[in-house]
Amino acid sequence: MQNSNENRKPSYKEREVLALLQDKETQKQGFEMIVREYSEQLYWQIRRMVLSHEDANDLLQNTFVKAWVNIDYFRADAKLSTWLYRIALNECLTFLNKQRATGTVAIDDPEASVIQKLESDPYFSGDRVQLLLQKALLALPEKQRMVFNLKYYQEMKYEEMSEILGTSVGALKASYHHAVKKIEKYLDEAD
Repeated sequence: MQNSNENRKPSYKEREVLALLQDKETQKQGFEMIVREYSEQLYWQIRRMVLSHEDANDLLQNTFVKAWVNIDYFRADAKLSTWLYRIALNECLTFLNKQRATGTVAIDDPEASVIQKLESDPYFSGDRVQLLLQKALLALPEKQRMVFNLKYYQEMKYEEMSEILGTSVGALKASYHHAVKKIEKYLDEAD
């Protein structure tokens, strides 16, 4: 039987991690702590944008690779989480734009191939309501989808979103409001 302390991850203190990142001798250790701390929440944020488990995993890896390559440029003006979210969301947008540009998304119905992918994804275990919500989210413009995901699933404050997305708090509140209205309308029409 394993000791319960072995399963717990060490407590994460950003100030200590930042100190580890400053020193070349401990930089790798500090970055490993970042990966442990943020992997799951970044994975789910990415997954809600691209839906596929494999794509989300790839984009999560890309996010951490970019973060590692650019770690020396991180100036701690923002929180590490804000910086990582910005990288992850940029990776998502680049991926979605490439998908659209390479024609892997049907021209007449861009959501159709993504929904098919979601429905056939062995990692998706959602029920009908969850599937309808995902379809409603896919119908949103990407910026509204990002704002909705950050607010609804991550319960992120508008001020932090503003730092990540470079958009005013007022515009973010309006985006969230419009997203909620569109989702409600979609779900009402689906019933």
